[in-house]
Amino acid sequence: MAEAAVRAGCTFFAGYPITPQNEVPEYLSWRLPQAGGVFVQAESEVAAINMIFGSSAAGARSMTSSSSPGVSLKQEGISYIAGAELPCVIANVQRGGPGLGNIRASQGDYFQAVKGGGHGDYKLIVLGPAYVQELYDLTMRAFDWADYYRNPVMILSDGILGQIAEPLELTPYTPIVKLPPKDYILTGCAGRTPRVVKTLFLNPADGLVHHNDHLQEKYRRIEHELSLCEEYETADADIIIAAYGMSGRIAKGAVRKARRKGLKVGLIRPITLWPFPKEPFVRAARTASKMLVVEMSCGQFIEDVKLASECAVPVEFFGKGGGWYPMDTDILEIVESMQPCRSAPCATRKD
Repeated sequence: MAEAAVRAGCTFFAGYPITPQNEVPEYLSWRLPQAGGVFVQAESEVAAINMIFGSSAAGARSMTSSSSPGVSLKQEGISYIAGAELPCVIANVQRGGPGLGNIRASQGDYFQAVKGGGHGDYKLIVLGPAYVQELYDLTMRAFDWADYYRNPVMILSDGILGQIAEPLELTPYTPIVKLPPKDYILTGCAGRTPRVVKTLFLNPADGLVHHNDHLQEKYRRIEHELSLCEEYETADADIIIAAYGMSGRIAKGAVRKARRKGLKVGLIRPITLWPFPKEPFVRAARTASKMLVVEMSCGQFIEDVKLASECAVPVEFFGKGGGWYPMDTDILEIVESMQPCRSAPCATRKD
């Protein structure tokens, strides 16, 4: 993630140490200056996110990272950045909670990420990678989407993906969209009309209400244009497992094992957590008989699965909070218990 940020043109990073994301600022502390950028270890998470506000307003591709409690401290600044329509990338390498919790992997920050953890009606583009290669590729895309939509993008990782080692192809950065000019940045107004970057609109009638309407229209556009999802063995699946990030990766192993046993099981793994990829769930709900949601939390992602599938099929849940993670054999056992009993005798018809 850190190397992808450098290759994508990130020139400013501000952060504060917290496990299990410390490898990100540790790496960028020497790599970013080496590439001509600026690294700042801020005095706090609050300071770091406000430095991102300033650097983005000045036109720099900017990034910060933290882990669950640290991201909570950044929420006010994230709301300001979203309200000011400034692009940046925010990484959350999730750990167990609530409170200080522990440093094991978790997915307990899903609501905070996709529902807007700060104040006001705003949205982040939220990405849920499951593989090191995917994390690398999505980080590059994150900077493009942030600039293209003038919106913060959050990479919602976790402690397992943050510590795993696996093969990676360091592909060169190529913009995925034609990026608009940054005609809003503050570069000094000599010779041009002054620009203002702000989130304070005191007049509701033609100020803040109008600004909110503008933001909501942008969010609707993002929902229409941006949707990433992996569908695996879903064409004939009777049971659909829904999972994202590391839970989705583990669940894919469970699907393979189930298929070897002749069970018709498939997986839907959203990659954009917001916008949520609804269409695959709508289609699956027409043919599958049940869904199983697997997540490393006490149940958050499941709500969006139910909404997307329009409650057309029963949705069961397998998950815990506090740093718990599933095994593929555990998921398989639950899938087997969801299967109809094929050995039961047929009912006798009485004429």
